[in-house]
Amino acid sequence: MKSDRTFYILGLPINLMESYSTWILERLQQGSGAHIVTLNAEMTMQAQRNQSLATIIHNAELIIPDGAGIALYLTFMLHQTVPRIPGIELAEDLLQILGTQHKNKRVFFYGGVAGVSSKVAELWQRKLPGLNIVGNCSGYLSSEEIWELQQTLKQLQPDLVLVGLGVPRQELWISQNRDLCPRAIWIGVGGSFDIWCGIKNRAPQWLANNNLEWLYRLYQEPWRWQRMLALPEFAIKAFLYSMWKKLNIHKSIFFK
Repeated sequence: MKSDRTFYILGLPINLMESYSTWILERLQQGSGAHIVTLNAEMTMQAQRNQSLATIIHNAELIIPDGAGIALYLTFMLHQTVPRIPGIELAEDLLQILGTQHKNKRVFFYGGVAGVSSKVAELWQRKLPGLNIVGNCSGYLSSEEIWELQQTLKQLQPDLVLVGLGVPRQELWISQNRDLCPRAIWIGVGGSFDIWCGIKNRAPQWLANNNLEWLYRLYQEPWRWQRMLALPEFAIKAFLYSMWKKLNIHKSIFFK
């Protein structure tokens, strides 16, 4: 069951609740399975042009406000003051809980270039010796290797699958393969693997607190500037969409 507080941003749902981790743990305990999407402005704009991605987001069991743009829209346009929930922090919280309180739950890491997922598994195993990591796999595979990965997942039946392939590839892959492990929680975690390995760094906390992580990412990766145009595009479209909805509501009341 989704949260009973569901809002829409440019037609995409966002679920708001007190504790996402509690909801996820309940699904894990029930063996219900879920696809969890961590929505940000860039993904929202991609979904405007990619109907397959939009459909996957709509079909996900839980959509979390990851990006600053999403959180600001909820606050100023929908009057819902909520903190953003970065996907990397949600994943870290879940791993911490599974490594200390639910050690029987199985974890699988998939994504990154060759060697990254195995390094991630080693790092988390050292950090949380009680974490039950059952496997890992690179995100760049041949057709034969993909088939082997699918068979491995069917055999291992992990409870938590963290997929670091980037948007929209990770969401599409989860949608296509989640039936392999129907009782699992599947989460796309973007570049989290690279951050955990030290290949990339997260923005300083003061930037994050002021919703400026995008600026730090642009500083680290200036070639991403075209992708960063999604942020002003999102702001403009979200504002116009909100005004259009309000205008339609007022018109319907007036002509009732």
